[in-house]
Amino acid sequence: MEISAGGRLEVRITAADVGKRVSVRRLTASGVPEEKFTDTVGVLTSWDDGVLLITRKGGESVRIPESSLVAGKVVPSAPARRRGPAASYEELALVCARAWRPVESERLGEWELRAASGFTRRANSVLPLGDPGLPLDEALDAVRHWYGERGLPAYVQTATGAEGTQELLCAELERRGWVREVTAELWIGALAPIADRAEGAGVVLSREADEAWLARYQRKGVSEVALKVLGSGPSVWFATVPGEQAPAAIGRCVVDGRWASFAAVEVDPALRRQGLATTVMAALARRALDEGASAAWLQVEEDNAGARALYAGMGFAAHHAYHHYREPAVPGSGQ
Repeated sequence: MEISAGGRLEVRITAADVGKRVSVRRLTASGVPEEKFTDTVGVLTSWDDGVLLITRKGGESVRIPESSLVAGKVVPSAPARRRGPAASYEELALVCARAWRPVESERLGEWELRAASGFTRRANSVLPLGDPGLPLDEALDAVRHWYGERGLPAYVQTATGAEGTQELLCAELERRGWVREVTAELWIGALAPIADRAEGAGVVLSREADEAWLARYQRKGVSEVALKVLGSGPSVWFATVPGEQAPAAIGRCVVDGRWASFAAVEVDPALRRQGLATTVMAALARRALDEGASAAWLQVEEDNAGARALYAGMGFAAHHAYHHYREPAVPGSGQ
């Protein structure tokens, strides 16, 4: 926190710092001496009517009365990474988008509207990387109309927690009643150590998701649209560890320049904790290395403790959080 030459804490932020990453200390109302102060770090998304709104890295918003502030300062927009490849949010957002393509898309300024008959939110949401070319309310009306024509709810995918992410847009969506339904994290790491963790023996690699692979995939009754999404990307590989009836384990990897993505890594529940997920990822990592990749990314849910422990052990670390905001319900629509 900011401390003056006289040793006093000082508030060195104002409403003019909206959009910047800040660190603030405030008084609590608990009355417990050791809990007298609370610190909050995040992006200052508004300062109106004596209340600050700060969006933390994970996307949650904290309301802080101005009267409770005892210290505050602007801090660097993103902390230095201690391990893993360097990457901007925009680079990763574009790589992620290319690895999971919709069957239909349209531009709205620098926003991309994506649809795939409702198969996954990622393929059925707006990717807002810049200016939509319209005032926000008009842009959101256009988004709702576009998805309504396709019989789909409107979703906007946003990100928080890294330089160039969209804390301000998140706050604006929340002010308009858009509801955050899903939050996950994008993790990145070096690719070579993954390949070195296991031999990858017994893993069959294919360019297509065959019936055996789909039998293990968690989403049942996969449609033709879903198959198009699964097969989309610059260089797509499907991994299978054969089993007695359905595969013992599967995985999907998309190679895109220096990046390799891992997804759909699934193991027969009866065979978990035997290293099969690591074996699948090692085999896919070797193929990605052969194609010139050097870095890896994947997405993991906040509450998936097992996956988070596995990926952390492989050297992955969180880069940013991403969220899907759903359009507000229309009164009387039953939505």
